[in-house]
Amino acid sequence: MQSDAIVNGVLSFIIPGLGQAINGNRNRAIVMFIGMLIVHAAVYYLANNIVGSGISTLYHLYAGYDAYKTY
Repeated sequence: MQSDAIVNGVLSFIIPGLGQAINGNRNRAIVMFIGMLIVHAAVYYLANNIVGSGISTLYHLYAGYDAYKTY
């Protein structure tokens, strides 16, 4: 059971929303995935540097943590 939560967290870190979808939270998965698209578009057009990479990484970490905690 603990390993499933970790796997979902890792999957959601790679593709935000995937872990939430596996957990059964379809609406949250869609919101996380669309949020990722918005964050990546904003980073690409506004802050395509180390700060933007940090923001993107933080979002991915949050998505992974959220999938792990909501397992």
